[in-house]
Amino acid sequence: MSRLARSRAGRWGALVLGLATAALVVVALARDGSDAAARARQADPAWCTPGTQRSALCPNAADFDPQQYATHGDAFECVGFANQADAQAVLRADPSDPNRLDDGGGVACRGLPAPRDTTPVTRTGRTAPCEPGESRSARCPERERPFEARYFLRHGTDAYDCRDLASQADAQAVLRFAPGDPNRLDPDRSGIACPELPAPKDPNPVRRSAP
Repeated sequence: MSRLARSRAGRWGALVLGLATAALVVVALARDGSDAAARARQADPAWCTPGTQRSALCPNAADFDPQQYATHGDAFECVGFANQADAQAVLRADPSDPNRLDDGGGVACRGLPAPRDTTPVTRTGRTAPCEPGESRSARCPERERPFEARYFLRHGTDAYDCRDLASQADAQAVLRFAPGDPNRLDPDRSGIACPELPAPKDPNPVRRSAP
């Protein structure tokens, strides 16, 4: 066989080998994906049968009826829900909030994982009183009330919005305490948080840090 023929054969062999390897990789990835999906479907315990309500114990269940959680008085807590959106649905089903899920501002259980629904619910009926020493907020706006910036960072990333704060100065204090702005109070990175909030105002920009 001539040197040219051997060179061509070698190139074709390398090409075939490369295509075969790529095909094997695709098959392996597809198999891993299907196995992962199967494992996800099987993640809930055996007692989470079809029709079982979604909860922290059965987080992958398809069924969820918020009304079932809104008619038993103070029977459920945030830790019992699979995600924040489910807790918000319960608050929306009964805005009097018998389960006391509202963390303030009409948003329930801010510390729970996604999916999230942070559209505020207009509260009706009885509301939880502002505890002595509780940080000033839109729910407890009294100026003489103490203010604690850390209060608005207790539920992790993006749990509070501008509407949860009593004034622009308070929002600025939160941004100054955490310049990474996990609550996205300064989306344009101007260093001024929630400029639309009422006085008192704090016009001194915060030097932003990485999120």
